[in-house]
Amino acid sequence: MSIEIKAPTFPESVADGTVSTWHKQPGEAVAADELIVDIETDKVVLEVVAPADGVLKDVIKGEGDTVLSDEVIAMFEAGAAPAAAPVAVEAATAEAAAGEGDKVGPAARKLIEENGLDAAAIPASGKNGGITKEDVLSYLKNKPAAAPAAAAPAPAAAAPAVNVAAGERVEKRVPMTRLRATIAKRLVEAQQNAAMLTTYNEVNMKPVMELRKQYKDLFEKTHNGTRLGFMSFFVKAATEALKKFPAVNASIDGNDMVYHGYQDIGVAVSTNRGLMVPVLRDTDSMSLADVESTIADFGKRGRDGKLGMDDMQGGTFTITNGGVFGSLMSTPILNPPQTAILGMHKIQERPMAVNGQVEILPMMYLALSYDHRMIDGKEAVQFLVTIKDLLEDPARMLLEV
Repeated sequence: MSIEIKAPTFPESVADGTVSTWHKQPGEAVAADELIVDIETDKVVLEVVAPADGVLKDVIKGEGDTVLSDEVIAMFEAGAAPAAAPVAVEAATAEAAAGEGDKVGPAARKLIEENGLDAAAIPASGKNGGITKEDVLSYLKNKPAAAPAAAAPAPAAAAPAVNVAAGERVEKRVPMTRLRATIAKRLVEAQQNAAMLTTYNEVNMKPVMELRKQYKDLFEKTHNGTRLGFMSFFVKAATEALKKFPAVNASIDGNDMVYHGYQDIGVAVSTNRGLMVPVLRDTDSMSLADVESTIADFGKRGRDGKLGMDDMQGGTFTITNGGVFGSLMSTPILNPPQTAILGMHKIQERPMAVNGQVEILPMMYLALSYDHRMIDGKEAVQFLVTIKDLLEDPARMLLEV
């Protein structure tokens, strides 16, 4: 029984997607719920799985092609794999006729045919030795340098080829992914459309570090392995500060200022596909353990490419932590339509004056970027000072003072 494989249903905010990677090729046997293809959108990468046991019969949309919501991208033959053996044999025969010893994706095959290339000569870097579109593009770019190397059987001709390669300045051109292109576009728009300013302060992390050191083992044991980190303290401190300064928790919609009666805080997560900002919902009602476990889950799913649209929609405020990579100070860029973003940085011991005495304290620089159209400088500074005060005296968060 033939089944149409369709692109996922995109939300209203996503117009279309791009076929990123085919994990299965025509003729391959596929088990039910096994990953077939990745569809990349402006926000996340969506996975399409097999509806049943069977064989991928035909690929309609190749890698790099644009697809609409619910558009047919492939045909699938449900049933036992042996029943679909002729399809696999036919696909293998076609590959052999074209001189392809390795698996070749649809987009790569198209480039190979258009340029009259020998697939066997193209280095493969794809899954299970498959040739990807990027492999073909890289081969085309370096084709002149690769030609002399093909003459390796002749020892006399091999020496000049080595000398040429040694002085070659290699470049690799890779198309920007849809997600990274969207991130770049939004960051540029944020700087062009907002009156963005940044205010700085520093916080003594010693009280939080001592509290964490004292209770981290008990916390982990009590909360089923959830570790106590620094981010939960910043999320709770930001939540209390947002309640005191609602303009920082607001957003701009055209000429309207929208004030939110809740705190949904986005936490920037770095993945190999780019920066993603999943959102913690209603942080006012979350405990430190809830925050830590949710952030840990976001990080794991972000690395595995499992974050969904719902995880990243909305958000009234954002926290980004460049300190995990060693950043001492930075100027974070707004995440529209939000009006402010908090930047955390590396904790570093510095000599500080305390009651007329010099003490070595673990200090962190904080940066708050804000939209001056919505937030006055006085509010921004007071908001950041509130966060500083709460972190330097964590008991104030419990007492709400």
